[in-house]
Amino acid sequence: MQINAYHENWPLREAFSISRNSKSSVDVVVVEITAQSCVGKGEAVPYLHYGQNVEETLKCIREMERSLAPDLTRERLRQNFPANAARNALDCALWDLEAKISGQPVWKLANLPVPAAVLGACSLSLESAQKLAESAKKWSSFPLLKLKLGPSDVVESVESVRAARPDSRLIIDANEAWTPSEFRSYLPELETLGVEMIEQPFPADSDQILEDIDSSILICADESFHLADDLGRLHNRYDVFNIKLDKTGGLTEAIELSKKIKSAGKQVMIGSMMATSLSLAPALLLSHDASYIDLDSSIWLKQDRLGGLEFEDGMLSPAPPSLWG
Repeated sequence: MQINAYHENWPLREAFSISRNSKSSVDVVVVEITAQSCVGKGEAVPYLHYGQNVEETLKCIREMERSLAPDLTRERLRQNFPANAARNALDCALWDLEAKISGQPVWKLANLPVPAAVLGACSLSLESAQKLAESAKKWSSFPLLKLKLGPSDVVESVESVRAARPDSRLIIDANEAWTPSEFRSYLPELETLGVEMIEQPFPADSDQILEDIDSSILICADESFHLADDLGRLHNRYDVFNIKLDKTGGLTEAIELSKKIKSAGKQVMIGSMMATSLSLAPALLLSHDASYIDLDSSIWLKQDRLGGLEFEDGMLSPAPPSLWG
């Protein structure tokens, strides 16, 4: 078994902004595992907000290889290393390698349903209320819009989008930008405007206030939520939990985590960091259990990988096995 890991940078069509930063390109780490004349691939996105960068991720992959070779398996990765971007890249590459060696797709190997086209959220970058409305009109054939919002002009932005797209379903991602008092002031008007979900309104270390807030809008955990151990602590704070493979350390962990969320009576959201379709393809296999699917980052790229996911009129179609799985 031979492992090769390397960094790639993918430019975006235009800058994409959230409440805490803006980016014009995407840095990913790709892992290729070669065995039995087959090559399995996986992609991960080191995320600075979680203390990860490209250099450390590549270093971590080399450490995992040294520690576990020649018996590198998904289960040994889970048992011996923490969940992070490095483990995700290796885990997904091992799934892809097994699929190529066996001639069986990953969904069948993992005992998952056959992948099918699903409704996906179309994310709108943080902009002024007027520009958000223009963006909403631009994506007029996409039924579900996800608005990236900051701490100001929240209601005005949603009003603007609602006026431009009265037909659309709306969800919001604050990326930890709000205070409890701001949230309480926004909530009645957001309910009136038909917002159906708000993702991560408060910083992860101060979201306990959600236990005391009554909201008819679903509240989703992202930055607060990584692994199954978080579920008990967050059970009374959130209705929906966002699974991202770079947080779970790969598809293997994410499959089990999705089951645990559903068993706890909560809803699943499938998301990703800004990435190429090589990252999105494994995550899409979990869409059968998800109430919300946020895997649209490839449409922000100037150019995606050959054979990437198709996202047309709000429907996400799986990538061909030639890309992954």
